[in-house]
Amino acid sequence: MGEILAPYGIRGWIKVRTHTEEPATMLGYPAWALKPPHVAQWQERALVAGRMHAGALVAQLSGVDSREAALRLKGWQIGVPRSAMPKAPPGEIYWADLVGLTVVNRAGTALGTVTEVTAHGAHPLLRVAPPAGSERMIPYVPAIVLQVDVDAGRIEVDWDESY
Repeated sequence: MGEILAPYGIRGWIKVRTHTEEPATMLGYPAWALKPPHVAQWQERALVAGRMHAGALVAQLSGVDSREAALRLKGWQIGVPRSAMPKAPPGEIYWADLVGLTVVNRAGTALGTVTEVTAHGAHPLLRVAPPAGSERMIPYVPAIVLQVDVDAGRIEVDWDESY
């Protein structure tokens, strides 16, 4: 749901880049899961305090009480337990639900599996790892993403395999 960008102040607060539409919604979760880069295991930390400051989310987490401790968290991913999240509204989907789905084009050619969804300016991008070759970045926009079927584990796209 976000990542830690940098320390904020000298008392262990952190500055957060959120991947949510409304950054302040992160403050509604009493516990955050944190994961260092290149590590699979998540660690839970209680949210002690937080607020919006100059358009950015800043927060204080339990056990992080100095600038140095906050600096060690730079680059860590932030998540929340799935059970704490509300059900997605009809016609919407959480980006996390796209990870692991097979991407198939109109011709029925499997282009690969979604490994990540990232925000890039005007629209999100699907990072797709093919069975062989280089990974692809496919814009997650209605003109390209034709259908998402989570139950079938499939995303149909208007995307040529040569792109």
